[in-house]
Amino acid sequence: MKKRNQASNASRRDFLKQSALGATAVLAGYGATGAQAATPRSAPALGSVLGANDRLTVGFIGVGGQGFNSHVMNVVNKRRDGSPRHEINYNVEGAAACDVYSGRRDRAKEALASITSNEVNTYKDYREVLDRDDIDAVFIGTVDHWHAQIAIDAMDAGKHVYCEKPMTRYLGEAFAVHDKVKETGKIFQIGSQYCTEGKWHVAADMIKTGKIGPLVLAQDSYMRNNPDGEWNYELEPEITPETLDWKMWLGPVSERPFDLDGYHRWRKYYPYCAGILGDLLAHRIHPLMIATGSDFPTRVACLGTRQITPDRDVPDNTQVMAEFANGLVMMVTGATVNEQGLGQVIRGHEATLYFSGNTLELRPERPFADLVDTETHENIEPRPSIPHHIGDFFDSIRDNTAPNGNIDVAIRTQVIISMAEMSERLGMMLHYDAETRKITNGAGQEVEPITYGTLELS
Repeated sequence: MKKRNQASNASRRDFLKQSALGATAVLAGYGATGAQAATPRSAPALGSVLGANDRLTVGFIGVGGQGFNSHVMNVVNKRRDGSPRHEINYNVEGAAACDVYSGRRDRAKEALASITSNEVNTYKDYREVLDRDDIDAVFIGTVDHWHAQIAIDAMDAGKHVYCEKPMTRYLGEAFAVHDKVKETGKIFQIGSQYCTEGKWHVAADMIKTGKIGPLVLAQDSYMRNNPDGEWNYELEPEITPETLDWKMWLGPVSERPFDLDGYHRWRKYYPYCAGILGDLLAHRIHPLMIATGSDFPTRVACLGTRQITPDRDVPDNTQVMAEFANGLVMMVTGATVNEQGLGQVIRGHEATLYFSGNTLELRPERPFADLVDTETHENIEPRPSIPHHIGDFFDSIRDNTAPNGNIDVAIRTQVIISMAEMSERLGMMLHYDAETRKITNGAGQEVEPITYGTLELS
C-alpha cells in the first residue's frame, strides 16, 4: 500500500536537500529578515598568505579581566606558563593599551612588548589611542557604560571595533553605535564568541531552507550557582584614587565617591550593568538570533528575583520571553544561584533541533515523520572559541565582509536585553516597533527607554 503523500513527500525531501546544498554556498548572503549570516571560519591561518603590508595594528581600551585575559593575551597568544593559547596566526601587532588604572596599563604593556620589537605605548585617556594614525582597530574591554562613546569615537577616527558584550549599557546609545557603523562602514564585532560557534550556523542553514518548518519556540539558559555570590571578585587594595582615575571610570554615570567594591564588582550594580541579562544571557541570545535569522522582537517580558544574594541591585534569578513577528517565541533563563539549565532547543512546526556540545540533531515532529528526515551533525567546528571569534574579526577587516557578531545581530540582541531590563525594573510587558524604534506598553502608551539618571539606580 502506498504511503500517504509518498510522492509529494519524496519530492519535498529532494527539494530540501538541494536547497541545503545551495544555501551552504550562499550562507554569507542576506536572509529574509535582512540580517547577514556569516559563515563561521573554522581555522583562519591569516599570516600564511598575507605579506608584511597586510599586518594590522591594534589598540586595547580597557585591559582589566576580560580586556587583558581575552583580548590582549589572545593576540599575544600566550598562556600564563608561556605556552601558546591557539594555533591561529593573526598577523597583527598590538601597539597600545589604555586603562584608567596604572597597574593594568603596566601589565598590558609588558605582555604586548613580548611580541614586538617596536615600542608599546600606554594611555589613561582612550582618545590618545584613537589619535594614532597607525592603529587600524581597537578592542573595547571597558565597563559597559563606556562601550558606546568609545565605539563611536573609534569609528569617527577611522578604526574598526571589537566591542565586548553587551553592546552598550542602554538602548538609546546602542542605536547611536548602530547608526555610526552604517554611516562609516567600519567593521563592528560584538564580543560574544558563541556568534562564531559552528553549530548555530549549521542550524541557521537548516532553518533558512525550511527543514523544520515555521518557527515556534527557541530556548536556552545560562545558569551558575556561586555560594559566595556571583561577581564578588577579590578587591585589590593597591587600587586607590591615586592609582585610578575614578572620574574617568564613571564617565556618564552620575558622580559618586570612590568605591573599590563598585569598581571591582560592578556587574552587581545597576548604574554600571544589567547583571545577568548583559553578562550571561547576551551569550545565549546572540547565537539564537543567528540560528533563527530573527529580526527585532515585537514584544518582550522579563521576571527577576533577588532573594538569595541581597548584596546587589541586579537579580540573581531571571527569565526572558521575546516574541517575533513570524510567531517565534524565544525563552531564555539565567541564574547565579542554581546551575540546572534548560536544554538548547529550537522547535519548528515540522521538526525540532536539539543541541548538545558540538552535536546538532534534527528530529521530525510525529505528524511529519513521513515528510522530514532525521539528521545528525557531529563534531561541528569551531566550538565556542574567543581566538576564532577574534580571527573572524580580523578576517572581516581584510575581506571587508560582515563578521559573525555583526552590527545587525548586535543591535537586535541589545533591543531584547534592554527591553528585558526595562520590563523587569518597570514591571511591564513591552512592545517594540522597529520602524519607529518606539517602545509602548500594553495600552499603546509610549515608554521612554531608561538611560543614565532615569531611575534611582542608574
